[in-house]
Order: sequence, then structure tokens, then C-alpha cells
Amino acid sequence: MPPSSDLLQGTLDLLILRSLALEPMHGWGIAQRIQQISRDVLQIGQGSLYPALHRLEYRGWIQAEWGESENNRRAKFYSLTKSGKKQLEAELENWERLSSAIALVLKGA
Repeated sequence: MPPSSDLLQGTLDLLILRSLALEPMHGWGIAQRIQQISRDVLQIGQGSLYPALHRLEYRGWIQAEWGESENNRRAKFYSLTKSGKKQLEAELENWERLSSAIALVLKGA
């Protein structure tokens, strides 16, 4: 399994924003969602996840609120802000442009 450091720079932020577009989640839930949807290809370690969450929160793209997890533990739940939704749209457009360009290079090589 490739560690998160193998992700393209900025990809983790996009994956987190996209995961939170569905519903507010705590950090472990975000990591699990990414792992499940990627069919275990992407595993996000805490050393990468929590700095990314703090960075996104600092930029105002997500907000955090304390709540209770499904196993009755106190956890910080993250949700998208209005500017986070706009950032997600911008990052998705950028990702589509980038992945199309990479596909062109691979087909032409």
C-alpha cells in the first residue's frame, strides 16, 4: 500500500475536502472513508492527516466542532465551510485538468 507521501502534492487536501462534502466527520472517519472508497489503495496516516486538517482549518476551508463519535468517544468533527465548498470546486477543476494532461502525456509517450 502506498503511503500518503506518495500522493501528488495537494491531493490529500482535495481528498479531505471531497470526503467532507458528504457529511461532517472526525479525523479517523475521514481516513477510513478515503481508504474504503479507494479500495484500500490509499491509506492516510495520522502524521499526514492531522497537519492537513489543521492547514485546511487555518485557511478557513473547514471548521471543527467537538462531538461524540459512534463509539461514544469525544472527537473533533470537521465540516466544509462556504469557502471550503468553493475551494473544493476549484480543486476538482484543477485535478481534472491535471489528470487529463497526464493522460495525454502517457498516451503520447
